[in-house]
Amino acid sequence: MAKRGRGRAMETCISQGFLVFLFSCVFLLGCVGKEPMSQGTAEDVKEPVLLEDVAATDAFIKAAEVVVIGFFQDSELPEASEFLTMVQNVQDVLFGFCTSSDVLSHYNVTVSTVSLFRVVDNKRQDLEIRDSKEIDATKLGRFVRMNELRWVTEYNPLTVVGLFNSMVQTHLLLFTDKSSPNHTERMDKYREAARLFQGKILFILVDSHAKGNDRVMSYFHLKKSQLPAVALYHTPDEEQDVLPLGEVSLQAVKDFCNNFLERKQVKDNLKVEDKISKQEL
Repeated sequence: MAKRGRGRAMETCISQGFLVFLFSCVFLLGCVGKEPMSQGTAEDVKEPVLLEDVAATDAFIKAAEVVVIGFFQDSELPEASEFLTMVQNVQDVLFGFCTSSDVLSHYNVTVSTVSLFRVVDNKRQDLEIRDSKEIDATKLGRFVRMNELRWVTEYNPLTVVGLFNSMVQTHLLLFTDKSSPNHTERMDKYREAARLFQGKILFILVDSHAKGNDRVMSYFHLKKSQLPAVALYHTPDEEQDVLPLGEVSLQAVKDFCNNFLERKQVKDNLKVEDKISKQEL
């Protein structure tokens, strides 16, 4: 049975404390020469793929969960060099590089821009560079790490910024130990469920073994003996729901999410009806 109804005052206190904790952690961490470009594929992560036309760029954007493109009017610009340096330091993201005026125009780029495209919420996040002196590879890397949301995004003090900037306002957190022999199987099922709720719920992984994550667990009144467990959190009204799991299953996750969304819909409908009735009085 899911844990519900602890009282609005306690729920609000816990949720607000949770947000304060998440965002305060952002300020405790930092992020992490020029190589030739190649006409690579989705497996080439150390060098950006050179994008020369709209069709190739569109196909590139659809090639992975997260892709990042550096749009520059001139490949010799200082910010272009910083972008290429950053690419060498971020090993698990697919990068593209474009100087085509036709492509820049198609994507409404008028200044040097690093754009991150992600599938999970169909969002494009732009970092416009108007002053090259204000940008470097480290800052570009931080931008990527903050916004690289995936089907399942692992929680850390950088990705939490992208999570709370997303238009998707319901988050599902899976608390589990990544060192468990069952981790891969759990993640396969969890990722499969995530695809079913695209645009409705962001799926997050919280490694219970990672330093500091026990504090995140405490906001949901979870103990390690109860894991694996999932917790749903709705950012606008700070509503939350927690479900300890004997083991992660696709059906259990689906049912938990659907029940939560259905309850939210009923509440929203009641609020609309109440508002209309008051207007009629």
